[in-house]
Amino acid sequence: MAYLEKTAGTVYNKLNYVKGAVILITDEELYGKYLDGDESAVDWLVSRYGNKLTCYINGYIADFHEAEDIMIESFARLFAKERKISGDGAFRAYLYRTARNLALRQLSKGRMPFLCFDDIVFEPHDEVFADTGIIRSERERQLHDALGRLKEEYREALYLVYFENMSYRDAGRIMNKSEQQVTKLVHRGKRGLKALLEEDGFIYAD
Repeated sequence: MAYLEKTAGTVYNKLNYVKGAVILITDEELYGKYLDGDESAVDWLVSRYGNKLTCYINGYIADFHEAEDIMIESFARLFAKERKISGDGAFRAYLYRTARNLALRQLSKGRMPFLCFDDIVFEPHDEVFADTGIIRSERERQLHDALGRLKEEYREALYLVYFENMSYRDAGRIMNKSEQQVTKLVHRGKRGLKALLEEDGFIYAD
């Protein structure tokens, strides 16, 4: 746990150079290196997913500092088990599923969920928001309000697919849904978000 806390703030990417080509090492390869005794692989994986995972967790518990603690615990549990993980996207799915379970456990203590979306492209009708800073501040407020009114499963599906760039299949692994079910959730979530934003006077760019 202490090692993870020490490395959680590190920001860099692991690159592998093969005959002049730059190849990004996969999550599964890095995890394999950890299992082989290379603890520096922890740095790469925490750097790759630490901030995103914290935001994802915060979407459930609405407490950023506690979300960071759960992020660290999620990694710690995964590394402590030292189970073999193979298959494209399997590491990320396993990590996010672990974090999701821990976040849901925290929710059972009475916390209300609220999603941390970084950005969605939409513009206000009124030119009074012409100043960039005002636009960003207002749109973030409106976006968070709209997302807070969506069904929880719609919010989660949108986050995983659009902000974590997961495939519907990988998002389904985390949500315990089929690929087809996630597709429907994303479609309905986008439609619901569009309607809510337009009600608030914004134009949603699909």
